[in-house]
Amino acid sequence: MALVTYQEQDAFSLITLDDGKANALSFAMADGLDSALDQGFESGKVIVLAGRPGKFCAGFDLNVMGKMDADSQRLLRRGADIAGRLAHSQTPVIAAVTGHALAMGALICLSADYRLGCRGAFKLGLNEVAIGMTLPWFGIELAQERVIEAHAHQVVTLARIYDPEGAAEAGILDACCAPENLMAEAASTAQRFAALDMPSFAATKARLREGFASRWDTAMARDFG
Repeated sequence: MALVTYQEQDAFSLITLDDGKANALSFAMADGLDSALDQGFESGKVIVLAGRPGKFCAGFDLNVMGKMDADSQRLLRRGADIAGRLAHSQTPVIAAVTGHALAMGALICLSADYRLGCRGAFKLGLNEVAIGMTLPWFGIELAQERVIEAHAHQVVTLARIYDPEGAAEAGILDACCAPENLMAEAASTAQRFAALDMPSFAATKARLREGFASRWDTAMARDFG
């Protein structure tokens, strides 16, 4: 079974993560996601990134990260690079957050230009501190860039976990809708974004995020040398 699928629609490219379980970011899923992003960026279309029903992404594969060895550092770098590709995309990226989004899953969500979640008993947030991990510098920068300032300390340092409505208030999501409407809403939003002039979008986004881009480079150097 393919962990990541790529489908090109008229107005957007749809990338779907589905490992049949929690959608943990493993080396294999990172490989599939990178390949799908290559195709999506080559198409020049809006990208919609979705998970499986109930599970957007549960974070890194803890079978690897729990070892705290060279492989865990390599996987951390793969996740950081994917987040960077999304955050610096020159075409709009929509995260269709189909369910739980924790740790690296929440960071992928924060990397998107527009984050659309679905209502339900889903957990979203950065739980690294709660499970004995220090949030990497690149994660700090993503949170500071996207999370509402009044929630930043709770999100990053206190590992607060939100339901979808709370995540929208905190800035982890931009909006949420009924689960049965999520993909239709994502497609409608993608069609609206597809009407933008993409060179103007890319240039304006680069200006808006000039400070973030500089801080991102510093964070990556601090995390990985």
